[in-house]
Amino acid sequence: MQDSMSNSEIEVTDVLVSIIVPVHNAARYLDKTISMVNNQTYRDYELILVDDASTDDSVEQIEKARQKYNISSKRIRVISKKVNEGAASARNTGLKYARGRYIAFLDVDDVWHDFKLEEELKFMEEKSAAFVFTAYEFGDENARPTGKIVSVPETLDYKRALSRTIIFTSTVLFDTQKIDKSLLKMPHIASEDTATWWRILQKGYVAYGYNKVTTIYRRPAKSLSSNKFVAIQRIYNLYRQVAHLSVISSVLHLFSWAVRATLRRLIVKERR
Repeated sequence: MQDSMSNSEIEVTDVLVSIIVPVHNAARYLDKTISMVNNQTYRDYELILVDDASTDDSVEQIEKARQKYNISSKRIRVISKKVNEGAASARNTGLKYARGRYIAFLDVDDVWHDFKLEEELKFMEEKSAAFVFTAYEFGDENARPTGKIVSVPETLDYKRALSRTIIFTSTVLFDTQKIDKSLLKMPHIASEDTATWWRILQKGYVAYGYNKVTTIYRRPAKSLSSNKFVAIQRIYNLYRQVAHLSVISSVLHLFSWAVRATLRRLIVKERR
């Protein structure tokens, strides 16, 4: 199922959304992911699944799901990598093959509501935006909603983005007629998604937040409070390596980030 289409054969269309999904040993999620995308109310999409050298039967499960849901091979495409290089590289590979004007990223274990693309595209058009993102809700290990919702601001510029990591990868949408696709290419560093958002905003773009839950972020309970030190180290490294802040400025920004992250956990909305 390897897609061998060259860049010269790819034609960008004005209504197509290219959904890029890194896949690595994700066989247990793929039926749900493919069914969920196929149930989107917005129908002009292509699903690009980048298999990152999986050692399980991920590729076979993709084909089974494609046949099960009677999805055209033109709508669902598999790019097979021979070497496992991580999610950032997989997304970058997907970008090279994307034919759509619009680019959406989706992690294979996250869940979209069926209105996600349709409503986000309408919001993007209303705001004449190049970059939008949405609110999301934490789910448990089975993606069951927990009621813990992360709301998003109306807009986010570079300065404000430095003090909060609120843009969740599976909620973003980009218009490549307004933003160069090269800016979406992710670096090979920890927290590559946040680094990418910062780089885009550094160029003067403003991200617009659609404050409605469109996505469920699957997180096992044990991971919610784990690896805090790792997260802090990653953010500090972003301040130094991506934002190029001084040590003192990085520490001050890190303190602001930590305060906001703590407050967000304390006041996160609970669904009634």
